[in-house]
Amino acid sequence: MEYPLALSFKVSALAPQLSVTDANGKLVLYVKQKLFKLREEVTVFADAEQTQPLYQIDADRVLDFSARYRFTDLDDSNLGSVRREGVKSLWRAYYDICDGDAVVMTIREKNPWVKMLDGLFSLIPLVGWFSGYVFHPTFLLSRPDGKIVMRLEKQPAFFEDQFTLSKQTELSEEEEKRALLGLLMMILLERTRG
Repeated sequence: MEYPLALSFKVSALAPQLSVTDANGKLVLYVKQKLFKLREEVTVFADAEQTQPLYQIDADRVLDFSARYRFTDLDDSNLGSVRREGVKSLWRAYYDICDGDAVVMTIREKNPWVKMLDGLFSLIPLVGWFSGYVFHPTFLLSRPDGKIVMRLEKQPAFFEDQFTLSKQTELSEEEEKRALLGLLMMILLERTRG
């Protein structure tokens, strides 16, 4: 994949849908979250027509306060998981990406005040329409040793959410797949929080 990747949410869709395009503008992933499910269920497609499913992301429980979201491919092979750190995530987004039970990467929000101000600003009548153009939360993906491997940043946009994902260091194909799936699930959960 050619980085940086652009992530944009479809505005007119009832269920959250996310397009991921590479630096050349080519669609690389299309994500659709199932609506009206007790457990989170997300399908990742290779195309916008949703004819080529690639991955499935499923929650391990109904309430997602500290849920673990398991990644599988078409053969139902386990690719890893991402889990929200319940209490830690109340103030600052905090997620662990795991391979089995071992934490291999961590997603942390760089500055929780930005997300809080974005959420408060969006509640102001009329002025709130511009909140997406003023505040830009940033999320950092790092290895257990603290080395940052990816950076996800909200971009200025009216009426929709757009993010840019840049790679800070080289990753194996398996690490990159796990990182992308973890970040996609995290952004689906966090975009409603500010």
